[in-house]
Amino acid sequence: MRIDNGIEASRLKGVTWRKSTRSNPNGNCVELAGLPGGHVAVRNSRHPSGPALIYTPAEMAAFVQGAKDGDFDDLLASES
Repeated sequence: MRIDNGIEASRLKGVTWRKSTRSNPNGNCVELAGLPGGHVAVRNSRHPSGPALIYTPAEMAAFVQGAKDGDFDDLLASES
């Protein structure tokens, strides 16, 4: 099976979807799954059969490091 961005997440057989322990208890979170070759699939937990975005190991490493560095903090909704 060819795995491209936007593939239906339900078509990714044999993967284990994981979410952060910091996820919202209402299930509003993203889930990630490791793929062959080190690629990572990302899906919306509210739509588990919806599309999955596929990222290379380098793309995921850059994102995770940017998140650790606070590069995306301004995108978070402020809590009241």
